[in-house]
Amino acid sequence: MRDFYCKIIRELEEEIGIRYIDNGDQISLCESMIEITLQKLTKLKRFINENEFKTIEDEIIFFKELKPKIVSKLIYYNAIYKIEMKKPHGGQRIIKKYLNNELAKLKRFFDNNLEFYKYYRTNSTYLDEKYFVRGKFDIKLSLDTFYFESDHSFSTSHDYKVAKVIANDLIEVYLEDQILNMNKFSRAKSKEIRSSLLKWTASKTSLIELIYALHAFKAFDDGSSEIKVIVRIFENTFGIDLGDFYHTYLELRNRKNNRTKFLDLLKDSLIKKMDEQEGK
Repeated sequence: MRDFYCKIIRELEEEIGIRYIDNGDQISLCESMIEITLQKLTKLKRFINENEFKTIEDEIIFFKELKPKIVSKLIYYNAIYKIEMKKPHGGQRIIKKYLNNELAKLKRFFDNNLEFYKYYRTNSTYLDEKYFVRGKFDIKLSLDTFYFESDHSFSTSHDYKVAKVIANDLIEVYLEDQILNMNKFSRAKSKEIRSSLLKWTASKTSLIELIYALHAFKAFDDGSSEIKVIVRIFENTFGIDLGDFYHTYLELRNRKNNRTKFLDLLKDSLIKKMDEQEGK
């Protein structure tokens, strides 16, 4: 079952990488990705309906970790599609107000689901059988109306909420990037870039590869720091705009050869310098 799921998610992420490179129009990209994600979900649903979970633990893993990764992409692209379609015409002030209102919606969702966020973010498990096993819902656990209208053979009471949490993180990054891009030519931003003590002269892709490596190694705050926070710090430090770093990371993952090209070059350069200093 996990092999089938991995094949589905790999195909989906490859499509994301291809479409992102080939399509510069955000609305068209979202339309195509919504269609592709729905197709993958249909295949996954058919597979689940035809194959039983071997254990309760397998079912929990599927609905807590696996399915939400795909559904979150559907939520994300649908949300970005709506945001772009409804974006008002006008100056920066009007557009910034609109984008900040969208950020406020994410904050309200967080506030309204604070207890579940705590449960999910702390990797708690004591409610997993009620949250992530089909037919085991508890009406006292803040169920969304959406659940009662969903297909209970392919849904639990909280798997969609996990997907929503994941998607909202990505939507927040997208909105913040939009606002940042609008500000980057402002006087304050220009001053910040000019006053930067260090200038990053390698490629942006290389810096993103380095950031993700440090995050994977849990180099900051024992791994509790979110990737978007680390990216912002690096951007401010070097006066650089890394843009949609998440999709750049997907491109790195989808490389056919040498997915850690920059890291390998760093290692080789350091070893060469050490050897030279030792007279080898």
